[in-house]
Amino acid sequence: MESSQKCPTRLIPVTRWSEYHIWPPIGGLRHLVFFGDRTGFSTCVVRVGKRVLIDEEKALAYFRNNGKSI
Repeated sequence: MESSQKCPTRLIPVTRWSEYHIWPPIGGLRHLVFFGDRTGFSTCVVRVGKRVLIDEEKALAYFRNNGKSI
């Protein structure tokens, strides 16, 4: 049976990003989140209450497309 639904992407808390990826460091990631409206990174951020989560698929695509301007 084939499903037309796409698998959801992994949402990683900012504080645990370094457990999955070596770059950017947490300080750099927090900078991107804070200035997300200016840099366009806000499309990668999901806020749930106080928690700030990063959509892994969108973040990696952002880094690929904007690597030279970061």
